[in-house]
Amino acid sequence: MKELNHKILKHRKQKIARRLKKKKWKNQSRPMMKGSNIHYEMDGRNQGIAQGGIGAIHVLAKKIGLVKGIDKNVHLLKRHLPYHESDHVLNLAYNVIAGGTRLEDIELRRQDEAWLNALGAEIIPDPTTAGDFLRRFTREDIVQLMEVINAARVKVWEQQPKEFFQEAILNMDGTLSETSGECKQGMDISYKGTWGYAPFVISLSKTREALYLMNRPGNAPSHLDSAQWIDRSLDLVCGRFKKVKLRGDTDFSLTEHLDRWDERCSFVFGLDARPNMVKLAEGLAESQWEDFIHTPKYEVKTQERQRPENVKEQIVKKREFKNIRTVSEQVAEFRYRPGKCKKTYRVIVLRKNLSVERGEILLFDDIRYFFFITNDWILTPQEIVYFAHERCDHENDIEQLKNGVNALRMPVQDLISNWAYMVIALAWNLKAWYGLLTSNRQIRVQILRMEFKRFLNTFINIPCLILKTGRRIVYRLLGYNGYLKEFFKTCERIKVLRFAG
Repeated sequence: MKELNHKILKHRKQKIARRLKKKKWKNQSRPMMKGSNIHYEMDGRNQGIAQGGIGAIHVLAKKIGLVKGIDKNVHLLKRHLPYHESDHVLNLAYNVIAGGTRLEDIELRRQDEAWLNALGAEIIPDPTTAGDFLRRFTREDIVQLMEVINAARVKVWEQQPKEFFQEAILNMDGTLSETSGECKQGMDISYKGTWGYAPFVISLSKTREALYLMNRPGNAPSHLDSAQWIDRSLDLVCGRFKKVKLRGDTDFSLTEHLDRWDERCSFVFGLDARPNMVKLAEGLAESQWEDFIHTPKYEVKTQERQRPENVKEQIVKKREFKNIRTVSEQVAEFRYRPGKCKKTYRVIVLRKNLSVERGEILLFDDIRYFFFITNDWILTPQEIVYFAHERCDHENDIEQLKNGVNALRMPVQDLISNWAYMVIALAWNLKAWYGLLTSNRQIRVQILRMEFKRFLNTFINIPCLILKTGRRIVYRLLGYNGYLKEFFKTCERIKVLRFAG
């Protein structure tokens, strides 16, 4: 980082620290926010943007070969008048990073001269042209685009330390993306009674990157056509990571594929509690069961705080709602060979002893079984159950894709075009790559775990002036936050890193 930038940051940090320092305030006769004589004026000389971090993202996209890879491998335009395929892809992705939630928001970027200057663009596609570009995609084009993105992803991975490659955990799940449209090709009614699509997402647990996305009609079950994308994900991580693990719910215990996956990785999938499985669990001796102990979510460093009253529980009892309580849990295991498998696998069973109540009256006791099939013979049954339950974090990734990045909004008129938009709205992956290239380990973890909105407010929404001097585009930052020092370091690091290919 330049010495001048370091001095300015230090000065601004000291200035805001003095302002926020605790004081013994006297009783104030007026509200703290007392600004009244406010005027607006246009600056006739300088131009600025609110998203000063977009420059770092653009440098990242170019350095890892994403721009060249798109233009080289994705061919949708016969002539470039005036845009290339990468212009369209980045235009859509950068609209998301700038906070846009629909194609129409591109027009705001298009009419902002400072935004155009910041990206060195004479002009960018309008919303109608962007929609037309999405409609040009075929299934094969989308697959090719995902492979280009993954090629850039690998270049970022190659910059990571050795411990990064110790283990890769792949999470997978389907979700529902509701739409209010009535004429969208490929939409269907889901089991919940809502109309829309049923995307399928595979992500890498440690970075939360979406490795593959697929769009399907709304009535598609979670596992539909998922095996081919699981295989592609294994192709991506196997050989790069020492250990590879798959985990998913009961929809992904695809027994016809387990033998093949067993040769490539370890897996933990849920199994449906079918009568034959329940019978096997009930046949286990009581000595084979052991108590399932929940580990605390955190360690109390001082003293435990008094828990507040459970308002929800009080209402349930008062209104005599049906309430199911967990009394105790036990785990056990047995060997099992599914009908479509040639190998025998390990099945972990979690037994829940429940009490069904109405108000404060106990109706009856109930026992339910939950099954997990795995080829891991090392972890204890309790560890297998914990590992399977940690898959729930994948729901947070999907939620971010839905309502953070808004990649699953389905803004176009057919299934394939909306699939293309899902893939192109790769801002979630750009966030992860930016975090992976941050030198400060603590900040790196924070970025990878950040919600998308917080990432935008911290590293993207930095007001700045855009200056064109000679052959340089200068982003002169105006605002300040505590992450700017790392922001400068990361930008400089991205510039000097050498990526393969």
